[in-house]
Amino acid sequence: MCGIVGYIGDKNAQEIIVGGLSKLEYRGYDSAGIAALTANGLTYEKAKGRLAVLEERLKDHPLTGTVGIGHTRWATHGKPSDENSHPHTDEKLQFAVVHNGIIENFLSIKEELISKGYNFTSETDTEVIAHLLADMYDGDLVGTVRRAVAKMRGAYALGIMSSHEPDKLIAVRLASPLIVGVGNGESFIGSDIPAMLEHTRDVHILNEGEMAVLTRDGVELFSAETGEKVERALFHVDWDLVQAEKGGFDSFMLKEISEQPQSVRDTMGARIDSETKQIVMPELKMSNEQLSAYDRIYIVACGTSMHAGLVGKDVIEKLTRVPVEVAVASEFRYRDPIYTDNTLMIVISQSGETADTLAALREAKKSGVTVMAVTNVVGSSVSREADEVIFTWAGPEIAVASTKAYTSQVVALYLFALYFAQVKGTQTAEQVAEIVDHMLDLPEAISEILADSAKIRDFANSIKDVNSLFFIGRSLDYAASLEGSLKLKEISYIHSEAYAAGELKHGTLALIEEGVPVIALATQPDIYEKMVSNIVEVKARGARVLGFAVESDNELIKSVDEVIHIPATLPILTPVLTAIPLQLLAYHASVARGLDVDKPRNLAKSVTVE
Repeated sequence: MCGIVGYIGDKNAQEIIVGGLSKLEYRGYDSAGIAALTANGLTYEKAKGRLAVLEERLKDHPLTGTVGIGHTRWATHGKPSDENSHPHTDEKLQFAVVHNGIIENFLSIKEELISKGYNFTSETDTEVIAHLLADMYDGDLVGTVRRAVAKMRGAYALGIMSSHEPDKLIAVRLASPLIVGVGNGESFIGSDIPAMLEHTRDVHILNEGEMAVLTRDGVELFSAETGEKVERALFHVDWDLVQAEKGGFDSFMLKEISEQPQSVRDTMGARIDSETKQIVMPELKMSNEQLSAYDRIYIVACGTSMHAGLVGKDVIEKLTRVPVEVAVASEFRYRDPIYTDNTLMIVISQSGETADTLAALREAKKSGVTVMAVTNVVGSSVSREADEVIFTWAGPEIAVASTKAYTSQVVALYLFALYFAQVKGTQTAEQVAEIVDHMLDLPEAISEILADSAKIRDFANSIKDVNSLFFIGRSLDYAASLEGSLKLKEISYIHSEAYAAGELKHGTLALIEEGVPVIALATQPDIYEKMVSNIVEVKARGARVLGFAVESDNELIKSVDEVIHIPATLPILTPVLTAIPLQLLAYHASVARGLDVDKPRNLAKSVTVE
């Protein structure tokens, strides 16, 4: 979940690597470092803190050379510190390594190396790799790397260089994303495409178990296990670097919140027949007979993606009458789930690299279960390993807290639910067309919310100093409130909890006292009166309540202190619209508290470790 950049060519490696790391700093920012092969051998500089700290050090101690590797870190083994920063080297400065992921058996390897006299200076698992390479080197860097990774267990993306063979960079990928780029007389390593997009658009996205040998003349791909050469055409990237820039907004998160009219529109895209208002999903390879046969669905995901899955569960069950279970991926992989011949698993991952979700996917496939992925990243592990893929097409999302990726996931699940209902015949063409008509109106409704957010900003300012608050909702509003609560926690650091409103009386009311903020979602007509009763319960105990209602609702204000209205739509679609003001609430609360909206503490964008 950290950023890797590597370069070999005829230009100054430091300049290119630091520029690439700046494009990836959202992936890790506890520390940063760079190593280069110079006329004086292998040298490095690294520092705890943001990339800017490293840049200041490099002003005083620049690294010359045209071969190098760099890294921005999100700590897994060892606290953020200069010593624990990457790159890591052996004692004789003959090998340098940058690494994303975790080496699960690093302790046993470390003990073996210590017994041979190797000394360690960090708490990381990565330093083991540098010493292991030094111990195993036999004059062939490629062969040494292959034998070293065969000894390691875990998940990793590696960038490796050595003073023994200064005209090579080695990249190895197992369960953690890694990309190599090919330029004119230069080659690149990156953990994401933006790191190299300024320099080349021709890349190889490494598959599981592949390694790449980079020279100034190009890139060769091999199987890390067998050493067999892999032939594959280059992938040409056709999206612009400007998509990953802030575009005039104060933060990536605000930019991405504001992009949701377009991202929702893009997710629907060509999947809606404009004439018949029916759903078409040509990307699905399964036949209608196969799809119609599924009588049980697991949705497996983490965090925000899991919340999207909770919305998807309600919608799929409502439209198709097929039972759906939503499971947290980190727990699901350790269960012994009950599969039938007609079970479908849907995994949801914004990055397509979420370790726990990938593990659940792989376990399901071992059991013969068909897996469909909902993801934003073409070429990601999830997209390649799943049997079926629905891409959300939300565009690059840089801020750690997911916004447009979430709403696009929800819309993608609506599209699948409608398509599934068409195939099964559980909804008529007229019923599907009615829902589609309202879905097509969602982008404009989101724009309306974005154009009038002053009230939500004022409420955010009023809660900036509170210690705790609560979100409540029922049915689809409960799923939406879980995501609203998570967003607030992620970027404002205000403690918040979301509860199914009917559960308040079973214990949570003990936490309600005078002045405690409660955010109450009341958009579902079939449960509206019950929800109002739950609001009255917290009001009676002194809570200050901000209610969410559809614009035609003039009654809720009688039971709450303030109301945020969202444009009217079908009740089944309201989670898309309620997400927008809840995202803005978290954003403005974070700004009011003077925090870094895009890079919340202790979190990273792509969680590629368990």
